[in-house]
Amino acid sequence: MKAFALCLLYLALVLTTTGCKALFSSTSQRSRTPWHNFDEAQSAFDKVIPHKTTVSELRTMGFDPMTTPNIKILTYLDLIQRFVPNASITLDDLQPDVKACIESKDCCHAYEMDLELTDSKRYGNLAADVFGFNRKTKTTGWTFKALIIVKDDVVAYKLRSGEPNVDRLDKKTKPLGPLQELDNIILKAIGAF
Repeated sequence: MKAFALCLLYLALVLTTTGCKALFSSTSQRSRTPWHNFDEAQSAFDKVIPHKTTVSELRTMGFDPMTTPNIKILTYLDLIQRFVPNASITLDDLQPDVKACIESKDCCHAYEMDLELTDSKRYGNLAADVFGFNRKTKTTGWTFKALIIVKDDVVAYKLRSGEPNVDRLDKKTKPLGPLQELDNIILKAIGAF
């Protein structure tokens, strides 16, 4: 009982000195990258010119898997999985530069980047959040994905996607709070018999 009273006293002290907002959890996802925002990544990507930019030029632009983190090197087999995911798509359906690269086999490889710089913060009623009744999360930041296909040490094709402005609100409501999950526990207990 004494330990419980000490815990309550500690909780009261924390609440009165920090405020409820400071007690909400937050997460941050940061891919190491030479670019600080979406526009910088896009600007670097725009300088890559198919059939002109060489692998050595890619390195000076920041697209070097040996020195720039979070860049994957893909083989032509990886490209087949990406561009021909099922039997309804054939090589003839692909963009001509992609098709030629895949058909050249070992003369073909690609660099794939998947950058995510986001922050997620919970907000709302602390008690409702802690006990699982109502959880609200705001996520902001940006994502950038790029694929650069290289054939014979020259860029053959490039493709990019991403979200320049991530601004998402997630809300999870459980009217019964922590009791909401009891149905799974009860079903597992019944299944054990």
